[in-house]
Amino acid sequence: MKIISVNVGLPGEIFHEGRIIKTGIFKNPVEGRVRVRALNLTGDEQADLTVHGGPSKAIYVYPSEHYEFWRKELPQTTLPWGMFGENLTSEGLLEKDLNVGDRLCAGSAEFMVTEPRLPCYKLSAKFGRDDIVKRFLKSRRTGFYCAVLREGEIGAGDAIHFLNRADHGVRVADITRLYAFDRNDTAAMRRAAEIKSLPESWRSYFRERIERLAQQQNRM
Repeated sequence: MKIISVNVGLPGEIFHEGRIIKTGIFKNPVEGRVRVRALNLTGDEQADLTVHGGPSKAIYVYPSEHYEFWRKELPQTTLPWGMFGENLTSEGLLEKDLNVGDRLCAGSAEFMVTEPRLPCYKLSAKFGRDDIVKRFLKSRRTGFYCAVLREGEIGAGDAIHFLNRADHGVRVADITRLYAFDRNDTAAMRRAAEIKSLPESWRSYFRERIERLAQQQNRM
């Protein structure tokens, strides 16, 4: 497991669907060592902190393995590292294998896996196509966010190691599955809602979803 590319970018304004929007989704690979800070990487910022960034979304990681899929899906699109807005393009870390709460280290920094990435309209702005948000979620190739447990420095080529594996068995891919595909799996939702390392926004969402399903069942 290793870091293939470190990608950063500052928010800028672009024209999208008749209006000016501000976004930090445009990331470019950088060479050398990069400082990992509590909320982002040096040289990187998020534009809309109501939905991006914060302690649980400090670092966005996207598996390099997914690029082969997207090159086949979008043969006319150039896909350099960082195209999906990721800070780290990784090798050997997949959503189906990572548990929420797994702890990782790379370089001198430490991270905790927190949640999958849910795409928004700014991905459409980046790719210049209206269907990419739906296709991105349908693919289940979401990448994942990490919280920073210890600040440090990282660089392309750094090995990634597990420090600790969470033992609850709820994977990053499971959160995406419960959100978009298996929306009635209340047993799995209950397990997810009990995970302290899963951000409270997700835990609340699952609790509310379970309650709504129970109310629907009672009305039948």
